[in-house]
Amino acid sequence: MNPRSIVPLVTALLFFGACSRPTDDPATSRGKAVQLTPPRPGPQYAVYEASILTLQQALAAGQVTSQQLVQAYLHRIEAYDQAGPAINTIVRLNPRALSQAAALDSERVVKGPRGPLHGIPILLKNNYDTEELPASAGSISLANAPPTHDGFIVARLRAAGVVILGTTNMMEFAMGITTNSSLGGQTRNPFDPARYPGGSSGGSAAAVSASFAAVAWGTDTCGSIRVPSAFNALFGLRPTKGLTSMTGIIPFCPSQDVAGPLARTMTDLAIALDATVALDPADPASARWAGKQLPRFVAALDTNALRGARIGMVKQLFGHGLLSQEVSDSVRAAVKRMRDAGAYVQEFSLPALEDQALAASTIAFEFRNAFNRYLSTRRAPVDSLGDILASGLFLAELQGDLMMLNSSPDTTSPGYATAMAKRRALQAQLQQLLTTNRLDALVYPTVRYEPMLIGNPQDDPNCEISANSGFPALSIPVAFTQRGLPVAMELLGAPLTDARLVAIGYAWEHLASPRRPPLFTPQLHDVTAPAPGSVSATITSDSMRATVRFVFDASTGTLEYHVNVKGISASDLLAVSLHQPPIGRENGPVIMRLAAPGQVNLKGSTVLLPLARVALHAGLLYVTVLTRQHPLGHLRANVPSPSTPVIPSISRAWTPSIHTPAPTS
Repeated sequence: MNPRSIVPLVTALLFFGACSRPTDDPATSRGKAVQLTPPRPGPQYAVYEASILTLQQALAAGQVTSQQLVQAYLHRIEAYDQAGPAINTIVRLNPRALSQAAALDSERVVKGPRGPLHGIPILLKNNYDTEELPASAGSISLANAPPTHDGFIVARLRAAGVVILGTTNMMEFAMGITTNSSLGGQTRNPFDPARYPGGSSGGSAAAVSASFAAVAWGTDTCGSIRVPSAFNALFGLRPTKGLTSMTGIIPFCPSQDVAGPLARTMTDLAIALDATVALDPADPASARWAGKQLPRFVAALDTNALRGARIGMVKQLFGHGLLSQEVSDSVRAAVKRMRDAGAYVQEFSLPALEDQALAASTIAFEFRNAFNRYLSTRRAPVDSLGDILASGLFLAELQGDLMMLNSSPDTTSPGYATAMAKRRALQAQLQQLLTTNRLDALVYPTVRYEPMLIGNPQDDPNCEISANSGFPALSIPVAFTQRGLPVAMELLGAPLTDARLVAIGYAWEHLASPRRPPLFTPQLHDVTAPAPGSVSATITSDSMRATVRFVFDASTGTLEYHVNVKGISASDLLAVSLHQPPIGRENGPVIMRLAAPGQVNLKGSTVLLPLARVALHAGLLYVTVLTRQHPLGHLRANVPSPSTPVIPSISRAWTPSIHTPAPTS
């Protein structure tokens, strides 16, 4: 689609919705349902990586119904959430999703679409109040604590015509960035299921990245939208504090909590933001912006927004060790591309900024009382954080934190007043820096390290500066590491400049096309995951014949192999090995040993890393046989590509490269 056509199309949908929006919830409408003529039977509609606009165009053209979209997403969830790579994103599915979609389909025929979200399936983090699904914050202690009504954002989404597919897993009580909970278990990263998806909105992020819904909503207290967006190659905005309501969302720290969407494209993010950014009289944080012009996001999308943009790089927020070098170099290279596209870039040294932001955190003072007040509004089996601790119905790894939070000083303590004073000082410092230098945004890596293997500590997000100041920050994907894991940078702006950040992110997306789909959740073959593909590589020399048969499962990354060597004695066989393609050399290094000395007939399996998977799909891997007569690996054969889907844009997405730091001006 021509990027310049997006704004008029969405604007037309919004205008039509404003003229025709009904007052009744389609799920409970008392009007007579209209009998629809469904599209002719055919292959399952492909929702894989489909944008909101693509889905809306298909709905408008009668190529698909909202019911069929729901079913298509449910097929993907069935194939990959608990089966295959077992990404484990969903806490509960909405049993009314299909009936709600049917009502919206009927309404479309009678009244037309309400707007760009009409009939679009979405997901909500498990801390959003909805009529049909308990908000549990990932905890089994709240598994049976249904809200009495929708929260503010959910009500706005229903008015926009979405279909709520279900709720997604989160780090229990939002207390971390690994997305593990006693109710939902450990969510995994669809780019590598052995790694964390980020958090606390990791279920929402992994689900959207795996195309389980068009878009999903999360919350951010200190990085909980931005970190999972970074780890899943998504776009995620932490809005200016107060622009999105926290009414009807389980609190963690009211002075820091914000809500917002996570999306695969900037246009999807803008549509989702326009539907939910609104001042809520019941949310005290909204009062600050009463009478102000609120950001409008779709209208702000501009492919030329980088031209003349003024960006400040914060030196201290880039990693400086070996473990963070690849991420830092990737972000610096992205900033250089922005500069080449017309942005002004200046590097700043702010050695005290991170410590100042850390000192302005109020989580320890606010959580207990805010959480207990929320419980008092619910039909919950527990009345307080103390009750939950006594019950043992929580994740063991959080015990120390929960005990500390249950006994820490509250907002009446001198420590809280000190933290709030430091917050005001942080806000003044950031505002002065942005204003004096006429900066649109500060830029730095969203997280300084790539996603860690599950079981290891995951830290070093640059989350506090935005969270503890209330300033907006946008995470945008920029590159992939050598392991095929996403890298992202964060743009932080002044309050109410959210739309300007989104415009810059949209221009970057148009310039760099940074989004790539995960390898472990490929497009379905109709309604099921692709079947494993099998190939063979055969090497002959004199009387020797070596055959290696491979079977590859794309949804788990598992490569099974069967080695059979004939025509030589076992004592003459030194090794059989699988090699990655060469990079600037004649020979590529060993990915794994397939057979040890003397092993002429054996079977085994391994899980291929992302780069090796891409090379396998491209037919670039090769097998070598080492014998006493040929000990230098000259006996080799290429491994053909298995009969599994080709990964989109292999060369652009996964070609190995080492970035060098970019100069600044």
